[in-house]
Amino acid sequence: MNTLQRIEHWGDTHHPAWLDVIRIALGLLLFLKGVSFISDTSRLSQLISDHNSFLSSVIAVHYVAFAHLMGGFLIALGCQTRTAVLFQIPILIIAVFFVNITKGFSFLNSELWLSVTTLILLIVFLVAGSGRFSMDEWMKNHPH
Repeated sequence: MNTLQRIEHWGDTHHPAWLDVIRIALGLLLFLKGVSFISDTSRLSQLISDHNSFLSSVIAVHYVAFAHLMGGFLIALGCQTRTAVLFQIPILIIAVFFVNITKGFSFLNSELWLSVTTLILLIVFLVAGSGRFSMDEWMKNHPH
């Protein structure tokens, strides 16, 4: 077993049930954030265009919105959780270290704290996986 398989096995065997509630809440939060980005694309485009050129900002806006919508939905269901998390982590790293931290590292910067908390939870679910109450677990137990 290589290191990645050992981490995956450890995460699958050490996953308390209450962590599934947090996974579902995280998925819903990401999904709703995707909905808010779609409903106000000019705000997201402005955030991204401050750091990139126009073409890359258009691509980034679509990537962020789609990744949050689909990734949040998949994380909430517990379907391909680790893969969905891998698509979310680069977005949150950029949000924490390049976008939200420029507004200042204070307790009043709620977007920064939300981004940091979300990034930490994504890393937890990258290691821990879906859990018992997930589509992945159900499909493993019901192969047909």
